[in-house]
Amino acid sequence: MDKIVAEKLSLYYGPKLALSDISIRIAERQITALIGPSGCGKSTFLRCLNRMNDTIPNARVQGRVLLAGQDIYTPGTDVVELRRRVGMVFQRPNPFPQSIYDNVAFGPRVLGLARHVDLHSIVEQSLRGASLWDEVKDDLRQDALALSLGQQQRLCIARVIEDLMHELVKDYTIVIVTHNMQQAARVSDYTAFFMLGKNQVGTLIEYAATRTIFTVPHDKRTEDYITGRYG
Repeated sequence: MDKIVAEKLSLYYGPKLALSDISIRIAERQITALIGPSGCGKSTFLRCLNRMNDTIPNARVQGRVLLAGQDIYTPGTDVVELRRRVGMVFQRPNPFPQSIYDNVAFGPRVLGLARHVDLHSIVEQSLRGASLWDEVKDDLRQDALALSLGQQQRLCIARVIEDLMHELVKDYTIVIVTHNMQQAARVSDYTAFFMLGKNQVGTLIEYAATRTIFTVPHDKRTEDYITGRYG
């Protein structure tokens, strides 16, 4: 069953077309990876899924995005509720203005997992997975914004390590943007390859099961990218 469906989705920043005619069906309770060179529209597309582009002046969309069959761009959509249902973890370090502990515990708490699991164990495991535990274990109540940039990056990684994704996908649909081909091949069920098309516009080149994309891609450009010939 499809959880999210984009139909002929295009996005403009003022008169400039940034993302063109994207049609994709994202399977429920599966991990979908978005890959492609920098600046080709992966994150722009991801932001369309919970209307984060609404916060950018002059941004507008054409086409539809359906979440569980409902068009999220119809007038009257409760955007706050939409973003509660479709959360986002950002690529750049973006710690919450909270303690280290609360940053890592945020996801399990929001998802209602804290009632059923040992939250401290999740925090410790996540920080160990991000190679940060030994540096912060004695001061988990420290403000996360006081960490160094490198530590902040690892803290954000600790919020969504790969093992946690595999746990969450039992109940949630996950879409990730990654430049790491090994990670995409390792963790995802489906992969979408984006690149810049005519007039430097973000375009979806190929979308299929991850095994297909990485072994027998249908488009030569996909093969060139995943084998490192360009990108």
